[in-house]
Amino acid sequence: MLRDDFVWGVATSSYQIEGKDDKIPQGECVWDTFIKKEGSIFGGHNADVACDELHQYKKDIPMMANLGIKAYRFSLNWARILPNGVGEVNEEGIKYYRDVLKLLNKHNIKPYITLFHWEYPQVLFDKGGWLNPDCVEWFGEYAKVVAENFSDLCTDFFTINEPQCVIYLGHTMGIHAPGVKMPIRETLQMAHNLLKCHGMAVKMLRRYSKTDIKIGYAPTCGVAYPATDDSKDVEVARRVYFGFENPLENWGWNVSWFLDPVVFGKYPEEGIEKFKDYLPKISEEQMKKDLELINQPIDFIGQNIYNGYEVRAVDDGKDGKYFEYVDRYVGFPKTSIQWPITPRAFYYGIKFLSEKYKLPLYITENGMACHDNISYDGKVHDPNRITFLDSYISAMQQASDDGANIVGYFLWSIIDNFEWANGFDERFGLVYIDYRNQKRIVKDSGFWYKKVIETNGKCLSINNKSQEIVIEDVLEKYKETYSDVLDNATDFLEKIIEQEVPDKKARRAKLNQEFIDKNMELFSDGTCFIVLDGDAILESGILFPGAKVMIPEDIQSIKILGECKVAFI
Repeated sequence: MLRDDFVWGVATSSYQIEGKDDKIPQGECVWDTFIKKEGSIFGGHNADVACDELHQYKKDIPMMANLGIKAYRFSLNWARILPNGVGEVNEEGIKYYRDVLKLLNKHNIKPYITLFHWEYPQVLFDKGGWLNPDCVEWFGEYAKVVAENFSDLCTDFFTINEPQCVIYLGHTMGIHAPGVKMPIRETLQMAHNLLKCHGMAVKMLRRYSKTDIKIGYAPTCGVAYPATDDSKDVEVARRVYFGFENPLENWGWNVSWFLDPVVFGKYPEEGIEKFKDYLPKISEEQMKKDLELINQPIDFIGQNIYNGYEVRAVDDGKDGKYFEYVDRYVGFPKTSIQWPITPRAFYYGIKFLSEKYKLPLYITENGMACHDNISYDGKVHDPNRITFLDSYISAMQQASDDGANIVGYFLWSIIDNFEWANGFDERFGLVYIDYRNQKRIVKDSGFWYKKVIETNGKCLSINNKSQEIVIEDVLEKYKETYSDVLDNATDFLEKIIEQEVPDKKARRAKLNQEFIDKNMELFSDGTCFIVLDGDAILESGILFPGAKVMIPEDIQSIKILGECKVAFI
């Protein structure tokens, strides 16, 4: 089970929900500029209104409270607080965020502030952005203002959200703001400066906060997960997840390069070797100072995990190859945004991160995009999202049961919002937003999540396993007599019942002889039938690997005709 003080939350970012209002002015950020480029955003959408959170927060926060939400991770718009990135403070922006924090505290929803979720001031980008070494001081000044103005109302902070996306999507591929394509050498320099910004923010937050605070950091990356639970596959997945297998042009999708310096105070040797021809020219003495800054003590780490990719060990790999990617089968489940659904990746990502970095871990984003719609009854039914969340959160609990130090979960997202380059085409929210009129409709998943929070996860399927048998493998045909096979099957199943369901008192069930006699031909061909509860055949049929048969809850024992491997699930 999850810890008693587990943090159940939801997450948003400022640019995706706030919109604009001349009464609460702001400077432009790089996204304001990027969305003006033709073809940059799906459907030509923009975030001028978005979810109108500048005004709707007064309704949305009580709505969150009614849904039982315990914590809310949201970002500040740097350009709303410091319109020029540095210097003059926008008091209207300060007031807005203080009002949000006060209302959250009034409703006993614990705030978690993210300093930077991609809202980079345009005026600073025009001065060189992350490539300008002064960016460290800029971000430090911003963190100082945040600490001075909000630390009396908020005690938990994340510095930077998804630095990999900032570097790769925004500055390598150019499909996110600021929409530029830079060479590897420059993006590696940017990443180094960005990590220094994180360290400077930690220093400034601690120095200028009015109360004791806790600070973390929220990177991301797809998870390499093992094809099987065999130790060889597991260790290969761990190595790939933290390694540097991506081609150079995709170097930004990496876990260790963005976490090792923060937690351990050094870059991974494997990465240094791979990037040696592109690394910034920094003296040994200066690098030591930089790493001391980056390695400021933090209280926890966050990780945004949505999906992963399957790998397996290769024993006789050529040219030193030690693993191979496993192709997804035809029809592999995906979300509407075409991300694969891989709860197994969620389990292993949490497990691997906890084991390596040994800090309390928050899942700072996880959720599912769906093309939701309002049904005839006026409600929004999203069973696929419920299934997704149940499988992922169950995997998270399993990781916790297996020793991972997972302390909180922030579902993405509480409301549908502006999904960056996808505009408003994708919906991640527990609450539906009708963008024509800003009407809010709680989806079925919102009520489901409320129950999860109320029970601290006890209602998850992992804690309510069905009375169900799955046929794992039908064995070869048997030539034995009926009685021999029957005894074999009965003994085999009783061992399983004794092993798997020790608290159940076995009852002898009589086999329906008439049914057996009529179906002897099928039985002799290796067909398996299940006979339940005395003479009554409650479920029967041709069974095959993967077939499932429900068992009513009050049934204490079952018999199997034919021999097959079974497992209770």
